[in-house]
Amino acid sequence: MDLKEYMSVRRAYNVVRQMVASEGRLTFEEFAIICHLSESAEPLMTSAIAEYQGALRPTMTHRTSHLEGLGLIDRVEGTTDRRNVVCSVTERGRERALELAELTCAQIPNGHALSRTTPERVVKYVDAMGSFFCKAGDLVLLGLHSFEGEAVSIMRLVEALGLLQPTVSMSVVSLAEHGLVTRERSASGAHTTSVCLTREGTEAARKLVEQIDALVVRRKPRAN
Repeated sequence: MDLKEYMSVRRAYNVVRQMVASEGRLTFEEFAIICHLSESAEPLMTSAIAEYQGALRPTMTHRTSHLEGLGLIDRVEGTTDRRNVVCSVTERGRERALELAELTCAQIPNGHALSRTTPERVVKYVDAMGSFFCKAGDLVLLGLHSFEGEAVSIMRLVEALGLLQPTVSMSVVSLAEHGLVTRERSASGAHTTSVCLTREGTEAARKLVEQIDALVVRRKPRAN
């Protein structure tokens, strides 16, 4: 997977998530879980899903409990160890994964990476992407990296990432405090701030890109 593909899917899903009613809204990590279970040949233990996402057991328990409450997965206690909960996607979960994938496809603009892909393919992409945890601040770094050193406004970042403006602004403040980005007021005196990566921020973004490049999207088996 390359950065353009990754950012296309993440941006599109960020937009979709804002469109969904709050009671049925899934984080990207939760969306990835139902895609991962849909792509799995068998049910998976919570510990295996936690390892897949690099998450702590309590975090994964919270995510899977939420998905169970929405009827998207089933959770069954292990027969020998009650801590080893086994998860499987429900038919409703499979349908929801495809619904969200279809909505994601619709939010990828023409000319952008994966603009002609299918919902079934997006499910495979999200499954692969779910193994790489990317915070809002990381997305901002990647977004700035995609502009190849150009200083951009907060609103341009919002458009590029599909995140809410407060989320982007708070992430930029935190990144600036850690020396990863610089902020400059517009010379015109307007209340516009331009943001660009520092040398340290560029290096941090490159490391994130390396992890994205290592993600493998499984292809549909060829027919004999």
